[in-house]
Amino acid sequence: MAFVSTIDVIGSGFTAQQQRLDIISENIVNMNTTRTENGEGPYRRKVVVFEAEQRVGRFQEVLDQARYRRLGLRPTQTRGGVRVTEINEDPSDFKLKYDPEDPDANEDGYVELPNVDLVKEITDGMAASQAFSANITAFNLLKSVISKGLEIGK
Repeated sequence: MAFVSTIDVIGSGFTAQQQRLDIISENIVNMNTTRTENGEGPYRRKVVVFEAEQRVGRFQEVLDQARYRRLGLRPTQTRGGVRVTEINEDPSDFKLKYDPEDPDANEDGYVELPNVDLVKEITDGMAASQAFSANITAFNLLKSVISKGLEIGK
């Protein structure tokens, strides 16, 4: 059933965008954290890296199709999708704020603040939300196609 692989592709999009939203939320929550748990300075912004996913390669696909035909079964279809390959730290410089009274201030009186920009995080969050909505639309369209296909037999 080809629609099952389509559900897998849509599901991979849901999962990837959810992870992206989780990281964006973590960035926003820590935008004022001047000292991390391990004591190595301020929080550093994190960024999610996506990669297109092909679960069956070209050569493997040919072998599988030949095997399925020999067994009298329908060949499988190549499924794609997206996955999170890594979560990187943004290497951009920290922001500096002059506050000699702060316990985290350096000898010049400056406090290093996280490299998190609220506008950038909100923009990324909106893009992730739109991608999530697009996956919902694709899923609802698939449900409609399946429903219409089931009505054909009536």
